[in-house]
Amino acid sequence: MNTENNPFTSDLYLTDGGMETTLIFHYGMELRLFSAFELLLNETGTAALKRYYKPYLDLAELNGTDFILETPTWRASADWGHRLGYSPQEMESINKDAVQFMRTIKAERNLPNDILISGNLGPRGDGYSPGVRMDIVAACEYHLAQIKAFALADVDVVTALTINYIDEAVGILKAARTLNIPAVISFTLETDGSLPSGEPLKEAIEKTDDLTDHYASHYMINCAHPTHFKTVLDTNERWKNRIQGIRANASTKSHSELDESTVLDEGDKHALANDYSALHNILPHLRVIGGCCGTDHTHIAAIAKKLSKALPK
Repeated sequence: MNTENNPFTSDLYLTDGGMETTLIFHYGMELRLFSAFELLLNETGTAALKRYYKPYLDLAELNGTDFILETPTWRASADWGHRLGYSPQEMESINKDAVQFMRTIKAERNLPNDILISGNLGPRGDGYSPGVRMDIVAACEYHLAQIKAFALADVDVVTALTINYIDEAVGILKAARTLNIPAVISFTLETDGSLPSGEPLKEAIEKTDDLTDHYASHYMINCAHPTHFKTVLDTNERWKNRIQGIRANASTKSHSELDESTVLDEGDKHALANDYSALHNILPHLRVIGGCCGTDHTHIAAIAKKLSKALPK
C-alpha cells in the first residue's frame, strides 16, 4: 500500500452517488457521451453541480463524517474529449479547473470535517466492457495526461472508477506513481462477481498489487449491486482487506440490462442499506461509502443511517 502520502486517515468517508444518472434523470440535463465535465464550462452547469453536491455534504455534516469530493471528470480523458471536440490542451485545463471547482465548494462549506478532493478518471473505453484492451505501457501513457493535470492542480488523490481489466488498472497506478500522487482503483463487476474481462476479483487485486508494489491506497468496487459480489467476498484471504470502498448500483440488473434501459431503476434503497451493513461486517477495512448508477443522496442517507453505529460522532 502507498503509505508515503496516503490521504485516507479517517475510519469512514461518505462520498456521492450516481452523478450522471442523477443529472440526466432527476435534473433533466443532457450529458453528451455521459460526460458531466462539460457542465464546468458554463454558469448553468456549475450551478447544477453545486446543487448536486450540496445534499451529500449536508449528510456528511449531519453524520459528523469526513467526505470525498469527486471531480465530475470520469469522461475527461483524451479519447472522450476528442470525440466531443476538445483539444488535449483544453482537456488539461478542464481537469485542472475541475479540481479548483471542488476546492471552491470545499471552501464555501467550511465543514468541520475533513474533505478530500479526488480527481476522478474512468476507463479509456466503455465502463461496462473492456473492448479493445491496452497493455500496461499504453495504459500508463494514456492516463498520464489526465493524472498530470490533477497533480498540477494539487489534488489530494486520484480515483479510477469502473475499471474492467487488470492491465489498465496497473497502467493507471504506474502513471500516478511517476507523479507521486496517491491513487485508488475501483473495479466494476458482473453478476458473477468477476470483472467484465472475465478476470476474478481476487486475481485483479492480487496481480495489480504485485505489478505495482502495492501502490494503490486501496481498492473499491463500483457500478455493481452487492448481490452480484457478496459471495465472492465470503473468504478470509488477505486480498479482501484491500477493498476499502463500495459505490454500488441501486439496481440489481446486469450491465447489459442497464445499457438497454430507458428508465431509471432506483431499486430498493432500504434493502441496499441492509446490503451495505452486511458488507461492513464482511469487509473489516471498509471506510468509503457512496453509490453509483441509480443512486442519489437519499440512498446514501439510508445507508448512513443504517451504518450510524459505525460512523464517528
